[in-house]
Amino acid sequence: QVQLVESGGGLVEAGGSLTLSCAASGNIATIYAMAWYRQAPGKPRELVARFSSRTGTNYADSVKDRFTISKDSAKNTVYLLMTSLKPEDSGVYYCTTPTLYDPHTHSPYWGQGTQVTVSS
Repeated sequence: QVQLVESGGGLVEAGGSLTLSCAASGNIATIYAMAWYRQAPGKPRELVARFSSRTGTNYADSVKDRFTISKDSAKNTVYLLMTSLKPEDSGVYYCTTPTLYDPHTHSPYWGQGTQVTVSS
């Protein structure tokens, strides 16, 4: 089992910055990739940024040059630095393990999400 706990969300004005954290615990030895997704009301969940020790990082076009995903292996934590935030960046942000599946659900592990609201 793997547990993912996100934090760092909040309310910020457009143009501001936030850093989200995702702390992983449990059976994390085989995790080599982590990702951040977000979901706005009435919209499907979408990939924001992905990190893999095998393939590097990739970002959604909408956040390139504004968001940065990074990892602190000593803390088993993945971060998402978000700068130049826009109202359309608002939503619930989730971290996930795209290459490690929960054997019970046959789906990647997901955190509970953290709300980001960007005011105009």
